[in-house]
Amino acid sequence: DKAILFLTDVFGLPLVNNKLLADDFARNGFKTYVPDLFAGDSVNPDAMTTGTFNREEWSPNHTQEKTRPIIDKLMTALEAQGVTRFAAVGYCFGGRYVFDLAFDHKIAAAAVAHPSRLQTPADLEKYAATATAPLLINSCTVDKQFPVEAAIQADEILKGFAPGYKREHFEGCTHGFAVRGDMSIPAVKAGK
Repeated sequence: DKAILFLTDVFGLPLVNNKLLADDFARNGFKTYVPDLFAGDSVNPDAMTTGTFNREEWSPNHTQEKTRPIIDKLMTALEAQGVTRFAAVGYCFGGRYVFDLAFDHKIAAAAVAHPSRLQTPADLEKYAATATAPLLINSCTVDKQFPVEAAIQADEILKGFAPGYKREHFEGCTHGFAVRGDMSIPAVKAGK
């Protein structure tokens, strides 16, 4: 009757690391579901490293209005199969949806790693005021999407959050460490 929603970064299902992480949750006894947030149009990791990724062309096809219904449809289907409680874990792009699902009281527990597309401090304040799901944030040293300043704001705003709040900071790591980090670096391996 419980399920984890695994909400990926922009590399989506084709990135083997996303599948391996979801498998880790499942191997630990959690029913884990990974929606294809990008309807087969996730970002090719090679395009990022070679500089051929065109964010302006890709982004309009993957707005919240187009991607959130994919999550809602999955949740409705799982509820029809008897799932009554959800937790959500989101990486980068998927982190935004963890916050939104918590705002909508759709999840019982929330975790994000190097989240993107959050408005700080507004989303943190909204979380503190409206959400009921305990929250774990995994942050890192170098992250333009969720910089150290945002992490400090999270601690200040959520320090007395009654359902529960914890932030783990991974020194020496950069944005993407929890999914695409170099496991030969001890600090990154610890963050995964």
